[in-house]
Amino acid sequence: MAFARTLLPAVLCLALTGVPTALPHAAAAAAAAAAAPYEGQAGHESALFSVKATNNAAAQEFTVDGTRLSRVSVWLGSGAATGTVTAQVRRVRADADSVIASTTLDLAALGGAGAGWVEFPMSATVTAGTTYHLFVQASTAESGPIAWYGTTRSVPGSLTSWNYDRAYWGGWHAYSSRLAFHVNPTGSERCGETEPCYVPASALAARTSGLLTNRVATEAVLPSFAVGASYVDGSNVLRLPSGRWRYLPDGAPASAVVEADDPGALAQVEESRAWLAAGTVPGTTAAQRAASQRALLSMRALLKPGGAFAAAWAPPWEYSWPRDGAFAAVAFAATGHDEEAYRILGYDALTQRADGTWEARTELDGSGPPDARKWQLDGNGWVPWATWQWYQAAPPGGRDERLRELYPMVRKAADYAARSLRPDGLPPASPDYWELDTETANIGTAAPLLAGLNSAADLAARRGLSADAERWGEAARRLSAAIATSFAPLGYQRTVDGKHGRDSAVAFMAPPFNAAPAGLGEALDSTYQALLLPNGGVSPGNDPSFSWGSYAWTASTSFFALAWAGTGEPAKAGGVLDWVLSKRNGLGELPETVNGAGLPSAVAPLGWTDALVVLTALALQGSVRPTPPATRSSGE
Repeated sequence: MAFARTLLPAVLCLALTGVPTALPHAAAAAAAAAAAPYEGQAGHESALFSVKATNNAAAQEFTVDGTRLSRVSVWLGSGAATGTVTAQVRRVRADADSVIASTTLDLAALGGAGAGWVEFPMSATVTAGTTYHLFVQASTAESGPIAWYGTTRSVPGSLTSWNYDRAYWGGWHAYSSRLAFHVNPTGSERCGETEPCYVPASALAARTSGLLTNRVATEAVLPSFAVGASYVDGSNVLRLPSGRWRYLPDGAPASAVVEADDPGALAQVEESRAWLAAGTVPGTTAAQRAASQRALLSMRALLKPGGAFAAAWAPPWEYSWPRDGAFAAVAFAATGHDEEAYRILGYDALTQRADGTWEARTELDGSGPPDARKWQLDGNGWVPWATWQWYQAAPPGGRDERLRELYPMVRKAADYAARSLRPDGLPPASPDYWELDTETANIGTAAPLLAGLNSAADLAARRGLSADAERWGEAARRLSAAIATSFAPLGYQRTVDGKHGRDSAVAFMAPPFNAAPAGLGEALDSTYQALLLPNGGVSPGNDPSFSWGSYAWTASTSFFALAWAGTGEPAKAGGVLDWVLSKRNGLGELPETVNGAGLPSAVAPLGWTDALVVLTALALQGSVRPTPPATRSSGE
């Protein structure tokens, strides 16, 4: 996974009038629904009328076929984050005493400034064929506009819309344009199915909010379709505000909306629950267990049949990084999901380059890299470490035979790592998880290589291959000594020249990666404090030549939780983990980053953070993953 790959967060665009524009996802659905003149004029490409304050309001005439009114919905855009919006059904447009139903909603409760369909519960008896007026008015102390959207296109058979502007018209004025509304919406007219519910602009800081999967295909849940939705417990089936379900049917490339308890969706729910039950869902608290369950299901959704593990499910993330896959493999293995862990390692074996290294990332079909991004040496540590962790957790029966299949990959990776060490014992400068070059060796490469060489040496010893074990053990000893000489005196800063500040990769010197050296506790504490941001998370580093801005990275923050859990500091670990879990979005997914306002951003879920949370939750309940043993020379 590339920390440096994230694009700027999306924001809610503003029209020239200052009124938020309609969200683009809904354009096709709006055109399709525009021909329903009485039950709802759904076209909403224009911000038609301001409805803010006592001087402004709007109304739309309508009739109904039935005798009961249970709900109305309107397409609103709000530049204000606080205040209220009131919808009323009136017999007489200008007569407040003719109200037969009224509901007031709080903008802050809707999420603040944003746009989309707002549903107002109502309860009234109506007369079929009678003309009523849907009246909407907002109240706020903020300066931002609040507008009711609609269409200026001709809609045959629709009734009149009305704009109330006391300063301009002196009161009510009829228009030929039509406002976007639904009366007693059902099925696909309910928001969250073909069109989004009102989504706050803050939610658009994230590109994705969740995942649907049939274990072959994967589909992202967009923030604009996640509002008011929730997963059916123990599954990747989404329960919509309408009560219906959205899921990705087996063999289908795109999701479908079905009635609750649809047989196909139910079968997926039961299958995923059985998969969870076959392993462990860790956590000492209900919040940890809920987060671990969702993380495991999300990692499973990101895992492709061939073993590629996508970092997340949005275009810049839909690739397989050896680093992300290594952590996912360890989390799967540690929770009893051996097949998934081994599948990732098998993919690593297939995509390893002839010289023993890996591309920075590959296409999910294993066909190769998507671009010329520079490869990263830390993969030669992460993959052997993940293989060793898998072996420790794998069912004893047959694991040695399966290790034999992976061992050529481990050998090539470890041999390259050993050969890469310079005369001073340090690895060469190479991009690491920042995916940025450094001029000298960095801790984000050195620490994983140490874990990988110790892991490879132990696997070789278990196979009785003493020459391999001694060769890699000697390399590990040289690297360990060089880290102690060059990095430890600097508090394990990013680079050995001390010019690039602190780095959250200091945590890679702790279990379950490496046995914590003397003085690591102080380095963890001081680095965490140096990287701590006002929003409560940490940045990957504080390199003076590169700024991470106000964004906290959930993976970097989780590094410290895992390290403290592994070094016997459960209170510190738990506090950091609590912060990470507090940033789960409305679907319970863990985001890649948290912006300066403390809101999830970039993508959710991020597979790397999912794996780290699972491993930390395991450690806090007493199941700390083992650490590859540091090898001793034959003379010791």
